[in-house]
Amino acid sequence: MKTERTTHRAAPTATVSALHEGGLALSGRLDAAGTAAVWSEALRIARAASATPLTVDMTHVTFLDGSGAALVAELRAVAASRGTTAELRGLSEERAHLVELLTGGDFSPKARPAPEKGLITQIGREASAIGRDMYALVAFVGESARALWHSLFRPGTVRWRDYLRTCETAGVNALPIIALIGFLMGLITAFQSAVPMRRFGADIYVANLLGLSMLRELGPLVTAILLAGRSGSAFAAEIGTMTVNEEVDALRTMGLDPVQFLMVPRVLAAMTVTPFLTIFFNLFALLGGAVVVTGFGYPFVVYATRALSNVTVGDVMGGLFKALVFSVLVAGVGCLRGLETGTGASAVGESTTSSVVSGLVLIAVSDGILATIYYALGI
Repeated sequence: MKTERTTHRAAPTATVSALHEGGLALSGRLDAAGTAAVWSEALRIARAASATPLTVDMTHVTFLDGSGAALVAELRAVAASRGTTAELRGLSEERAHLVELLTGGDFSPKARPAPEKGLITQIGREASAIGRDMYALVAFVGESARALWHSLFRPGTVRWRDYLRTCETAGVNALPIIALIGFLMGLITAFQSAVPMRRFGADIYVANLLGLSMLRELGPLVTAILLAGRSGSAFAAEIGTMTVNEEVDALRTMGLDPVQFLMVPRVLAAMTVTPFLTIFFNLFALLGGAVVVTGFGYPFVVYATRALSNVTVGDVMGGLFKALVFSVLVAGVGCLRGLETGTGASAVGESTTSSVVSGLVLIAVSDGILATIYYALGI
């Protein structure tokens, strides 16, 4: 015996109709099923209505939950998009309170943001940002100088374990890349200089040129650039990660100065290793130049004698002093950008990039200032 089953589709539990004066009337149960049944038609009537305000008659609504409140919120948004409001009629006080509780908010048309004023406004905004950045930099320099001066008379306040670790990472671990770049710089500079000078029979003077340029200018400059790209960015990333994880705030809560605790060991380590890295760079640069000059048939002894003949102690010490100044700037700005790190997934990356760019700018500016001072002093 076969049993036949018939499926009956349930009738909608809610209905919607248009009002003659403009607006719409809702009735029945505005639960999930009922709201879904009338949603599209209710929004169509609301968009087509021209009455102001938009009337929503809910006298015959027998049930209302979050689904019905969502429909009311959407009707209010439609009215707000037309520059008017939605007026609810026939709603009990309890249901009206529920609607306001679930859909409370400002449905008035939002004013469009004022357009940009143009080039002058943009220039002013950028100038203001540069001014704030310079103020923060000057304040940080003063605070760093105070912390370093304090550490000079109270060395026990310095975290020497961090100092030694930074000397290893920024100094010893950097020797391979310093040697490679130094050797290539010396080789390329010597080769590019020797080819045109050989036409005039002056290729032996490549040794003089290389010795003076490397020991006085290129050695400390390139070493500082490598320090900015390698160690300055690392300082910014380390301290920036601590800032994002609120570890810097924890230090302040415990009464510890982040500048004294984090910056001083790194700056002291950079000041210690950078002059030695510069000497190491100069040695390998001169070796690279020796490969080219000896390849042209000159003995190594002649090359070494010529390379050091025009170099004075003032040239060597001037280059090392430049390296010392560059190290303070690079390490300091790396720590500053780390402490300025904001929140978000990209904050540490932005701080790292900013530390490298700021370090390179400070290196270039300070190099020009020191070159002017050396010229004025006759060094």
